[in-house]
Amino acid sequence: MVESGTKWGVIMFMGEYHHNIDDKGRITIPSKLRDLLGHDFVITKGLDNCLFIYPKAEWEQVMDKYKNLPNTKNVRNFLRVFLSGATTCEIDKMGRCNIAPSLIKYASLKKECVIVGVNERLEIWSLETWEKFMKDNENNLSTIADELFENMVI
Repeated sequence: MVESGTKWGVIMFMGEYHHNIDDKGRITIPSKLRDLLGHDFVITKGLDNCLFIYPKAEWEQVMDKYKNLPNTKNVRNFLRVFLSGATTCEIDKMGRCNIAPSLIKYASLKKECVIVGVNERLEIWSLETWEKFMKDNENNLSTIADELFENMVI
């Protein structure tokens, strides 16, 4: 997706940010991420018990890819889960977005949350789930990189 304010002409989210979610389901999106995210965006159920946040234009590209998938049981089931929680959100004057209760429950979000930039999207994790994910994967990172980038220099 082209974004005029980025160095390489594409949106690339990166970094790890710790923020609290309040009792009303609002979480502050860091200002440097808000600029890339835009005013309105889509939050949905992600993989590994986190939430995915897509800028509107990126969401449309994801949906275009899904339109070309075969009509198999696995595709239908995945889309049901993925799209059932999809919600269009906006940033309020305080830099927060309001997360639907069903999405908060899905990702087990409590007070402390982690927002992670993952290339074309953001992810929101509960602190506990994020720490477990990192611990479970830290020893495998080299092996994963070897498999993914077998013929590339990184």
